[in-house]
Amino acid sequence: MPMAETSRIFHITILSTFSPLHHQPHISPHSLSYPSTLPHKRRTTTIHCSVSTTDTTKTTSTQIIPWGCDVDSLENAASLQKWLSESGLPPQKMALQRVKVGERGLVALKNIRKNEKLLFVPPSLVITPDSEWSCPEAGEVLKRYSVPDWPLLATYLISEASLQQSSRWSNYISALPQQPYSLLYWTRAELDRYLEASQIRERAIERITDVVGTYNDLKLRIFSKYPQLFPEEVFNMETFKWSFGILFSRLVRLPSMDGRVALVPWADMLNHSCEVKTFLDYDRSSQGVVFTTDRPYQPGEQVFISYGKKSNGELLLSYGFVPKEGTNPSDSVELSLSLRKSDKCYKEKLEALEKHGLSVSQCFPIQITGWPSELMAFAYLTVSHPSMTGQFEEMAAAASNKTNSKKELKYPEIEEQALQFVLDSCESSISKYNNFLQGSGETDLDVTSPKQLNRRVFLKQLAVDLCSSERRILFRAQYILRRRLRDMRSGELRALRIFDRFTKFFKRV
Repeated sequence: MPMAETSRIFHITILSTFSPLHHQPHISPHSLSYPSTLPHKRRTTTIHCSVSTTDTTKTTSTQIIPWGCDVDSLENAASLQKWLSESGLPPQKMALQRVKVGERGLVALKNIRKNEKLLFVPPSLVITPDSEWSCPEAGEVLKRYSVPDWPLLATYLISEASLQQSSRWSNYISALPQQPYSLLYWTRAELDRYLEASQIRERAIERITDVVGTYNDLKLRIFSKYPQLFPEEVFNMETFKWSFGILFSRLVRLPSMDGRVALVPWADMLNHSCEVKTFLDYDRSSQGVVFTTDRPYQPGEQVFISYGKKSNGELLLSYGFVPKEGTNPSDSVELSLSLRKSDKCYKEKLEALEKHGLSVSQCFPIQITGWPSELMAFAYLTVSHPSMTGQFEEMAAAASNKTNSKKELKYPEIEEQALQFVLDSCESSISKYNNFLQGSGETDLDVTSPKQLNRRVFLKQLAVDLCSSERRILFRAQYILRRRLRDMRSGELRALRIFDRFTKFFKRV
């Protein structure tokens, strides 16, 4: 299973720098321009690099990557630990075993105390964008084109994997899953069928589009110009899907190494627990990558780490699993709100939103504990009257989180309308979840093999688990909104009754 750390990046754009994009606009993978040619430099030799083509015939969507192993393979992982130990990994208090949570995981061999440092993986056994290439000419070409860290590391993994035993990382690559758990491996039909109710579907489509765009960009600008270094039978869409699946699930940022991104062999066998807060980092005193336990472990217990504060949808998107419903305190669901095209001020409101980097439709995260102030600001803008034109920009700025004011906007005269608008959107979303979950008991019989049937049952169960957890949050939001509106309206009714009594009293007088 993938590794973890609290600053692990999830919502990214492939060709951007490696940084969180929680409030940043989406950037197309084609927005980064590589030079059309290498910098002018006199060269008297032709670049050559031997690339093993054993078992690496041109791949298609149905072919299997010729490296890696089954996700529950212990043999390959044992060879990895042996190689790591011979290469400088100190004796460990954990061993790799089959586990109930994660198929493979690190299990305590001895008593482990709370606040104890474990792992101590030296930098020489960590893969970073600065790692030495077994085929140095290929690395030189990519760096001359200023390829960013993510596509650079994706290409590096494929290059090293294709060299098999000639690569120093062969034992590590052999222990990686042949098909990472990732929505990258879901077909568009599967995404449409099983995630029709969840906004994660759009995130998955966007991610797949980014990966495809990244590969096509590299192929057009670099690989096609250096086919002797990047032969298509090795560097193709299927191998890039694999390498990006590995990066999405295992790449970490190490804060104490100036935020450097890295793959950390052995540490990436740790599985995630929503209850755990500890994460990976570089420890200067021991000069190794470590994590500090936040609880004790007994011999035989699986040791966990945190993949970060992520929703169940985000965990499915990158890691391919969904925690048990109600166990993830960071769980959330994205609620989509949209301007009404029938609005007399539609054009003015859209201009205000676009000025602050927003669009006609926006998604906002809702947790079991509530929702962000940005959501209410968008709702206020949507239901605001033409007489409030001068406040449109203020509302749009608040919805984009680009206002310097920490004070939450309040518009009492339209608050009831705004809450009703959010409730209507919430109930519309709940209806989609209900329709999916009510039909989820139906079996997909249009399959040609037991293996295909098993896959569909597996994907459907993941989708049911995700949709059930997201609907649960929406039900809670629905309850809160209805209660607020009821209290608000009952208060108004009481005020009207008091006013009527006063009116009748004065009429009698």
